[in-house]
Amino acid sequence: MPQMAPIGWLSLFILFSITFLIFNMMNYYLFMNLMPKSKLIKKSKYINSINWKW
Repeated sequence: MPQMAPIGWLSLFILFSITFLIFNMMNYYLFMNLMPKSKLIKKSKYINSINWKW
């Protein structure tokens, strides 16, 4: 919209940038990283592979 003043565009850009940063920081710090099940399976397979009874 050409009628809008440049200070309006600047304030909107700052508002959306701050909102974007806050949203990303919340997603990053609230995410609980759990141990994947594949590592647990690999450990159990490794333990089982040591105890072969022929």
